[in-house]
This record gives sequence, structure tokens and C-alpha cells, in this order.
Amino acid sequence: MRNFASDNHAGAHPAVLEAMAAANAGRAGAYGHDRWTERVEELVRRHFGPDARGFPVFNGTGANVAALDALTRGYEAVICTEVAHLNVDECGALERLTGTKLLTVATEHGKLAPDDVARWEARRGDQHHPQPRVVSITQATELGTVYTPAETRAIADAAHELGMLVHMDGARLANAAASLGASLRELTTDCGVDAVSFGGTKNGLVLGELVVFCRAELAARFEYHRKQLGQLASKMRFISAQFEALLGGELWLELARHANAMAARLADAVRDLPGVEIEHPVEANGVFARLPRAATERLLAELEGEPPFYVWDEATGLVRWMCAWDTEPEDVDAFAAAVRDALTA
Repeated sequence: MRNFASDNHAGAHPAVLEAMAAANAGRAGAYGHDRWTERVEELVRRHFGPDARGFPVFNGTGANVAALDALTRGYEAVICTEVAHLNVDECGALERLTGTKLLTVATEHGKLAPDDVARWEARRGDQHHPQPRVVSITQATELGTVYTPAETRAIADAAHELGMLVHMDGARLANAAASLGASLRELTTDCGVDAVSFGGTKNGLVLGELVVFCRAELAARFEYHRKQLGQLASKMRFISAQFEALLGGELWLELARHANAMAARLADAVRDLPGVEIEHPVEANGVFARLPRAATERLLAELEGEPPFYVWDEATGLVRWMCAWDTEPEDVDAFAAAVRDALTA
């Protein structure tokens, strides 16, 4: 049984590996001067709009930090939720490397609201306080929920009215698009999003993310930010070849749809079990549930995986179960049976 700890635990899709192997034939220019990267630039325009610019980087933290570094100055601030990956799981990288302050908002299901954008406006112009410059939202959120296009547009409108920009941490943007039946452009550029960290690693790639600027003028000097922050790959063709395999057809969407379907299957299998409480709407590829501590401890001790899943909140008993592109129905059914056995033991 595959574990449910993280979609990062999944391997790479065979088509992605084949693309990397094909890119290994012969020689090619370094630092993005290759035909694979050129084709990915065209795919970015196809998926995000004709004015969009895309830049391959190594990983999600690098994508977030580099994108936000390009959008802010050291005395400025980024508004995000208190559960944002930026705030919780990036070891303070943004604040250390850029000087940019994070201003966090408590939320119910991991989603910002338009009213959250203006809460620091009383300090605008005060030299003693960081100045809000960017609103960062996560799509799908860290709690497995999804912003509708209308919700994203409302946040973007509120931010732009105040002279701020909107960044989207899209590590699971493909899952959000699959959930909503929307295109990548409909969830980003068409909603007023200015920059996106588009995830590939969680959706079948070996490594690699794309920093996408939905308006070309925002990307004017990004190459320098990427280089200074250690995110410029010399053999970029191997990152770009993966994205060509992912975005050249429907693979990105097929993999995300499958992961979402497995999460829905898991939620349906456990939601009526005595002692299980689904904490957040299951809208992408994650299930957040509360279990009795004894049941959680039994599952962690008996199931395979390092770990088999993560305890999200020790105090409340909240656990996170993530599905991936390679999660199979029999994996879900076996895991649900293990949960049932642990609850009745």
C-alpha cells in the first residue's frame, strides 16, 4: 500500500522520465538557451495568456522566494494566511533572503478573504512598519480547499485597489483546476493574479517548478533574481523537458484529476466511521480528519511508510492524508480498512 503522507512521496510519471531521457541525447545550450525551454515558454503563453512569461526553477520554496523577491523591496510585506507554506514550511526563507516581512491572517479553511487585504492599511506610510505590497494565496490551499475564480478575483480587485500585487503559490494549482473544471488561465491571469509559482513536483515531475508572471513587465529583470537566489539551472533542458511532457498535452490535468478522485474516494470511505471527523471540505487531493489519539498511534505504528501520514495538529488530533497521481483505488480501500480496524481495536 502506498503511503498517504505527501504527494511529494510519489515517483515521477513514466512520460516525464522518458522526456528527460530524450533530452539527454546530444548537447544543448546551458542556462535555458535550449529548444526545450523555448517550447516551455510557448506552453506558458498557451496556458496562462499571451503576455505571460515563465521561468523554470528547482523547487517550490525557490519559486516562492524568487517570485516575491522580484515583486517586493526589503521594507515591504506579503500578506498570507497563517497556514501558508511561506509561513510554516519554508524555514523563514523569504524573510531571511529578501528582508520581506510576512503578515499572517487566521482563517477557517485556509483561504484569505477580500477584507483581509486592507487590515494593515492604517500603517501605510508609517516608517516604523513594513509596507504591504503583495497578497499571496495558495491554490489549492494547505488545507485542501480551493478558491473559486470569483473568490480569487475579489481578492485581486481588493489588492489592486490598494496598489498591491497578487502572488499565487500554485504548488497544487493543477489539482485546483481539475477540481473546478477550469483552465490554468481562468484561475490566474483572468482573475487578476500577477505572478504564480506553478508546481510540477507534486504532479508527476522529478523536480522543478515554474515562476510565471502573468504580465510581461513584471518579469523584466527576473533573470537576475533567479540567479542570485540559486535557482538558475545550468542544464535547464532537464527541467524544461519535464514541463513539456506535463503541459504539452493533458497529462497535468489527468494526473491531478486522478489524485483528486482518490482523495474523494478516501473521504467517502471514512467519513461515516465512528470517531472520524472530516475537518475541511475535500476539494483537491488532501483529506484532513480528526481521529482519536489511540487510533492514530496504532496506524502510525502498524502501517508502512516514513511516516504513513502526517499528524497535522497534535493538540486536536488532526491528521493529513494526501493522495497523488500514483495512488490506486486499492491503496485507498486498504488504508480505509486500516482506519476502520484502528478505530475498533
